[in-house]
Amino acid sequence: MPTIHGATRFILRLIHFPPRLLYAVGLGPLIGQLVLLLTTTGRRTGRTRVTPLQYEEIDGTLYVAAARGPKADWFRNLMADPNVEVQIKARRFRGKAVPIRDPQQIADFLETRLQRHPKMVGAILRAEGLPVPPNRGQLERYAAKLALVALKEADEL
Repeated sequence: MPTIHGATRFILRLIHFPPRLLYAVGLGPLIGQLVLLLTTTGRRTGRTRVTPLQYEEIDGTLYVAAARGPKADWFRNLMADPNVEVQIKARRFRGKAVPIRDPQQIADFLETRLQRHPKMVGAILRAEGLPVPPNRGQLERYAAKLALVALKEADEL
């Protein structure tokens, strides 16, 4: 009988499949407006792991957030090995993942996301029990549960 943890992993794999498929069939430029593919190395297995993630580009830097905070598998993988590969639209590059755990910086990121995507981010915040728009203190308390990553480009592939 599958465990809850196993069921959660299965559901996450189902959710991750469509974006990966769309990239694989050449629709990266379309889906890449919202989602990038982050390739990490499994911290225990050493195997390549590809995770589709929403991203935000701010001042030329790509950021991805872990809604599950530091417990997210992809985040734990990059904590063990920060070398990543990123595919965004039709572009691929190698880079380094730089974790950000400062709630103020994460709250700044969330404010930017809320300004740019008010419906989507507003729905996420409401689902987390926050009013929309939240005040800065509420946003920083919520941000303390999250993990943010800046993706620094090393070289084009």
